[in-house]
Amino acid sequence: MRLDKYCATLEGAPSRSRLKNGALQIVVNDAPAKMSRQVRAGDVIIIEWEDPLPETPEPENIPLDILYEDENVTVVNKKQGMVTHPAAGNWTGTLVHALLWHWGGRCSCGGMRPGIVHRLDKDTSGVLITAKNRESETWLQDQFSGRKVKKIYAAILSGVPKKKDGEIKTHLFRDPRNRKRFTWSEESGRGKASWTSYQVVAVYGSYSLVLFTLHTGRTHQLRVHSKFLGCPILGDPVYGKKDPLFPSATLMLHARSLTIALPFSSEIKTFIAPFPRRFAKVIRKLRDTYDRRKEL
Repeated sequence: MRLDKYCATLEGAPSRSRLKNGALQIVVNDAPAKMSRQVRAGDVIIIEWEDPLPETPEPENIPLDILYEDENVTVVNKKQGMVTHPAAGNWTGTLVHALLWHWGGRCSCGGMRPGIVHRLDKDTSGVLITAKNRESETWLQDQFSGRKVKKIYAAILSGVPKKKDGEIKTHLFRDPRNRKRFTWSEESGRGKASWTSYQVVAVYGSYSLVLFTLHTGRTHQLRVHSKFLGCPILGDPVYGKKDPLFPSATLMLHARSLTIALPFSSEIKTFIAPFPRRFAKVIRKLRDTYDRRKEL
């Protein structure tokens, strides 16, 4: 029996039409599978699908930390824990809902992600620029797709990189053993090319404060590249381990600055998001724990 026919017989499974249009992910024996595959006895089948989204998001009165605003853009300091745009499991309470309330109907962008031209993971805080009209949306999208935007992130790592600065160039792809993770290959034939520069700013014993510059924008790029260095980001539940000194730490990754040409003046501006309290608390404890801070 074909895989799509078999899945359609399962109670609670999506219809065959959803199977055919790719609205879900099917893994057979730990590997992505085509609908035409023949099912055999002993196959382990995992089906992942998303619930349907509402047609349009509704404004919600959620406070925002506005770093800059003009008639074309709004730049925010996104807080940790806030999802950037609506998606399955997060239909409310996102940055989009907060922006729609803030704009009060003054945004001409449509769809489920109005004004969103780039995103930050839920547990990553920091600078994020949004568009208030379709023309600005196109302008900003061109800036990002043309890699004309400079993005610098700060992270506290569990470990100290061997070199105080350097570049990481790998190809990233979804981990076949864990669909929530990405992994890397240094060979060009697999995954998407990714490129990160880094600089170690300070060392606290077996921890370090590092600045990352993103040259590409792949999902989980900095989290995977930190793991590649042998120094996962402190508080990362996916790529790291629970830290004995900071057992309750959340992801210590912050989009520190963003440099971009604004529509339509082409004025180059740099927006900086202050370090969040969680960074200050961790660094304070590191200073108290280790007698001497080594500046690099």
